[in-house]
Amino acid sequence: MFALQGEIALVTGASRGIGRAVALSMGLQGALIVGTSTSGFGAQGVTAALDEAGIDGRGTVLDVTQGESVINAVGQIQKQFGPISILVNNAGKTRDSLLLRMKDEEWDDILETNLSSVFRVTKACLRGMVRARRGRVINVTSIVGATGNPGQTNYAAAKAGLVGFTKSLASEVASRGITVNGIAPGFIETDMTSSLEQSRRDALVTAIPLGRLGVGEDVAAAAVFLASAEASYITGQVIGINGGLA
Repeated sequence: MFALQGEIALVTGASRGIGRAVALSMGLQGALIVGTSTSGFGAQGVTAALDEAGIDGRGTVLDVTQGESVINAVGQIQKQFGPISILVNNAGKTRDSLLLRMKDEEWDDILETNLSSVFRVTKACLRGMVRARRGRVINVTSIVGATGNPGQTNYAAAKAGLVGFTKSLASEVASRGITVNGIAPGFIETDMTSSLEQSRRDALVTAIPLGRLGVGEDVAAAAVFLASAEASYITGQVIGINGGLA
């Protein structure tokens, strides 16, 4: 079950954390993986991780905020490997601040990176999926897109927008055999959470019914399922991976 042989998967933001876990998990199920990073160093790290795991694929540099970069990268992938059949929109970042202190640039940067970029990358990949009449789009949103979080109005707004994007696009492309779903992680062990003070981490764990932070593999397992043939009747859904927090 959940085999991905013959699939070509593009995973954005694959140099670390959730993105890397998704790339490796899909690769181990047989997909050819192209994982992106904003830097050459990060792309080399993706390639090295794939090689070490015996996975076919490579890392590539991609700035998801630049339309020309997106078009060029997708074109190169399709020329080298063929049409992309699985897209995982994972690239994102945070710039936290209380709204009254938030600068316009901090708001715009997060909306551009976490939401507008998904429009660009998805549109570039979707044409090949429509022609093939098959495909999977998986958008990584967040628990805060539903619950909100103090100091993250920009990030929460972007992630909530991604939920609406997911549901709307799912309706548009279902007739073409393409499914579009979201995954909403809760608090996952990543670089972002590792920088929290211990008291804050302890408070988070206390609030989670399963009593622990998640790991990247928890999220990756859901992504693999949604990419597989077994999930062919699931579209327009957002799956929470949060240990029961919400």
